[in-house]
Amino acid sequence: MKKVSIIGVPLDLGGNRRGVDMGPSALRVTGLVERIRKLGFDVVDTGDVDVPLPEESDPGDPRMRFARPIAAVCRALCDRVHGALREGRLPVTLGGDHSLAMGSVAGAARFFRERGKRIGLLWFDAHGDMNTPETTESGNVHGMPLAHLLGKGDEELASIGGFKGKVLSSNTVLLGIRDLDEAEKKVIVESSVEVFTMKEIDRSGISRVIDQAIELASRGTDGIHVSFDVDAMDPQEARGVGTPKKGGLTYREAHLCMEVLADSGRVASVDVTEVNPILDVRNGTAQLASGLVLSVLGKRIF
Repeated sequence: MKKVSIIGVPLDLGGNRRGVDMGPSALRVTGLVERIRKLGFDVVDTGDVDVPLPEESDPGDPRMRFARPIAAVCRALCDRVHGALREGRLPVTLGGDHSLAMGSVAGAARFFRERGKRIGLLWFDAHGDMNTPETTESGNVHGMPLAHLLGKGDEELASIGGFKGKVLSSNTVLLGIRDLDEAEKKVIVESSVEVFTMKEIDRSGISRVIDQAIELASRGTDGIHVSFDVDAMDPQEARGVGTPKKGGLTYREAHLCMEVLADSGRVASVDVTEVNPILDVRNGTAQLASGLVLSVLGKRIF
């Protein structure tokens, strides 16, 4: 696929730290669109999905704060991603907090489902994002999107796109994990998703891990959605993220993952989330994230 659609989602309703709503702008400022064009792609920037301000929104249930406006944003994003794929374009979604993935993955899954196919999911993150309204300690929806994509949790959030269970747990892989809530651990174990913590990555090496991850996400599927929360990176590499956690992926480990994914030819859609320029220095984290997008789209060292 040599066509790309850029979709911005300036969403910060899912967390308790402001600033990630400026992530799409920070990523665009790096010259991302023109850099993708130089790879030989026809690129269209479709602008931003409309997102309400927290000050203008009702937080609602404290166990899932701002769930209703987040669901509305994700439904709009689902339609945008679905539309991009129908046009033969690879959607690249720029965030924004990670709750947006409930919309982007739904859009990709809906497109493939209409054709009797399904997708796999690689979820790069320091956190599991598999809390539900029943297990959450914070009430922040950006800690819940993967659970809802698997059909758990709140009915409205789990049904974005018109159906529940966007991906099978057997085709879902978590990578870079190093910070889980106690109740969340039980949800993950019961879900049977594959988890590669930083311990496994350190012991086995990132090359072996990403090969295994792609193989798992590819079993019986026709494409892979790559959802990359930049806090999967070590804070020494990426300072400007919503929820940093020491001990993450290095620059080269992250790029190797993206390069191997590009080589696989199975990438159907991409998210980059949680870039927070307020916490950044000279937009370095957005520059890093843009480089990862280029790598997953096929930029080569040689």
